[in-house]
Amino acid sequence: MISLNNVSFAYDAKPIIQNFSLILKSGSRTCFFAESGKGKTTLLRIITGLEKPNVGEINTNGETFSVVFQENRLLPFKTVLDNITIIGAAKDTATYHLEKLGLADAVNKYPGELSGGMLRRAALARALSAEYTALVLDEPFSGLDEDNIKTAADHILKSIGDRTLIAVTHSEYEAELIKTEIIRI
Repeated sequence: MISLNNVSFAYDAKPIIQNFSLILKSGSRTCFFAESGKGKTTLLRIITGLEKPNVGEINTNGETFSVVFQENRLLPFKTVLDNITIIGAAKDTATYHLEKLGLADAVNKYPGELSGGMLRRAALARALSAEYTALVLDEPFSGLDEDNIKTAADHILKSIGDRTLIAVTHSEYEAELIKTEIIRI
């Protein structure tokens, strides 16, 4: 369970999140919706411990996070497979997720050799290959076409089992594909 109690956060005295409270039960599937610049990514950063709230409390109760950031964050000097195994994932686990996301032929390629959609799917494969109790996705389907969105959403659902899913997307359709409850912030 993850709980936020009266959390507020500001960048340079500009309030982004104000008095936000929420309880996310273990195994829940949640998607945050808001206009651009209203704190969705910041909220994910607070939940994962990458930012500390200015005010309020957050308790993650021992959840371990695997994250897909807005940027793919792949190391350009490592192959796709090495980008996944560098986090401690087994090669067979990494290969499995790459295959399910349509990247079987990209295992030994470098990020510079991939299209934007392929990079995004590699980032998803890396997150799914990690050890985690909560998967955090920030715009997970950006750069993907309709078929790859559906394939990725289906694979995410099959992979997470009863683990927690927290996402941000601008598309209600995408939120529905990963079976999340929409929370408007």
